Order: sequence, then structure tokens, then C-alpha cells
Amino acid sequence: MANIPQKVIHSYLRHDKKFPHVWCAGCSNGIVLGSIIRAIAELDLNRDDIVMVSGIGCSSRMPVYVDFNTLHSLHGRAIAFATGIKFFKPNLKVIVITGDGDATAIGGNHLIHAARRNIDLTVIVVNNNIYGMTGGQYSPTTPEGAIATTTPYGNIDPVFDICKLAQGAGASYVARTTAFHTGETQSMVKEAIEHPGFALVEVVSACPVIYGRLNKKGGAPEMMKQMRDETIPLTALDKLPKEKTEGKITRGVLLKEVRHEYCAQYQALCDRITNVKGGPNAI
Repeated sequence: MANIPQKVIHSYLRHDKKFPHVWCAGCSNGIVLGSIIRAIAELDLNRDDIVMVSGIGCSSRMPVYVDFNTLHSLHGRAIAFATGIKFFKPNLKVIVITGDGDATAIGGNHLIHAARRNIDLTVIVVNNNIYGMTGGQYSPTTPEGAIATTTPYGNIDPVFDICKLAQGAGASYVARTTAFHTGETQSMVKEAIEHPGFALVEVVSACPVIYGRLNKKGGAPEMMKQMRDETIPLTALDKLPKEKTEGKITRGVLLKEVRHEYCAQYQALCDRITNVKGGPNAI
């Protein structure tokens, strides 16, 4: 990875916003935002060519702090808004920042259909296993048995695997990493932005103030160590014995393939209709 000068990183931030940010002490969101900014800086993208869209939630506050075209939209609707932007100006790099609840609960249908259509969006799902901002409710990724404010006796719902969901829905780029692995996050975000189709990066992250406290996970340092110790690179799966991989979360690029991109296909259809003698009424 390129060595990005600090002044370049700072140039992507909105300095009229008050810092420090709104996130709790130990939250992973600032770490993830840093990796995203470094990936964009490494690509040397013009800030006017970037649109960052988010819904509602802790991670969805990210667009507030960056000097791009930004849109802080409705709960669960970030991908729908991003789709409209991409259709209107397909040359823009559209990045969606969303959380596990925002993306897979209220926004689940938007996620699967954008993936199915292979729309050229970069969707970064910051997965902290809980609704942090709105009161600590359990989400579709809260582990079975885990405590949340709405599951005080332990969650009994089976867990969504976000990456399997995206793959099954039709995404053409799917990757998973953690907030502990900052360089890996930067590399995956960079690759996802460059990918010509629907790209999803799941970043497993820590919410020490709510999820960590309710589930006795310790503070931020302990939860960072858990992300280090409870995950394993995809490249190591076949090299280690089963007892060392069982129960571990897999990190890596899980799917990467080039397929027809939906907006390009739509434009081609419009061009074909327009060029038919007599216009669209002749079809």
C-alpha cells in the first residue's frame, strides 16, 4: 500500500465540523473511516467524483465528516438512494456506508436486489452485531445467545451471514475483514471501488459501550484482540487443521467476478430503443 501523506488524508475531511466525532470511545467506526479515506487517497480520486451515501445508525454518521458529495438518507434506504444517483450519473463512484441492522433488516430488500442486478455500487457494511445508536436492540447479525436490550435473556434468532447473503443474491465482489485489520480493510475497499459491479465489503467491528458491555466482552482493547484471534485468513483455511479453524470467522475476498453491470445494460437498452426507426413506439 502507498504511504499516504497526512495532509492528503486531512484534505478529505470537512474541517468546519466539530471534532472529536460523535462516536463512543473505543468504537470501530473511526478506524473504518480512516481505512476508507486512505483507500480513496490511494486511488487518487477527485472528491467531486465521489458520492458517499448512508442510512441511519452509528456508522451512517461517516458522510458528515468527509468532503465528498454526501447524502445522509433514511433508515435502510441508503442503497435505494445510491441506485438513483448511479442511474442519473453513472460516472460517479458511489459508496454506501451502512450498518448490520440498516443493511440486512429494514434495508434487506434493497441490498439483495441491488446485488441481484449487479449495480456498480460499493457497499461497506460495518457489522458490530447490534443496533448501537437507537438503543442496543438485537440485529440480524447478533449471535445466538447474545444479550441485547430487546433480548435480555439471550437472542434465539439464527444469524445472517452477510457475505453469503450477498453472494446468494448475485453480488460480483464480496469480501470480509475486521476493523483490527486496517491495511486489509483499506486494500479491500480500494479493490471494491475499482470493481465494475456490485461490491460488498463486510467489516466486522466493535461496539464496546453497548454490545461489549452487555455481553461482558471487555473494553475496546479486548474486543480488538477478539477480532484478531477469532478470525482467520481465507488463504490459511486449507493449511491448518480443523481444530484451529473451527468457529473462526473467515476473512478475505470471497468472490470476485466480472459480469454485465446493470446501469450499462440499461443505457445500452435506451440507446437501442432510441436508434430504432420510429423511436420507442415502433417496438
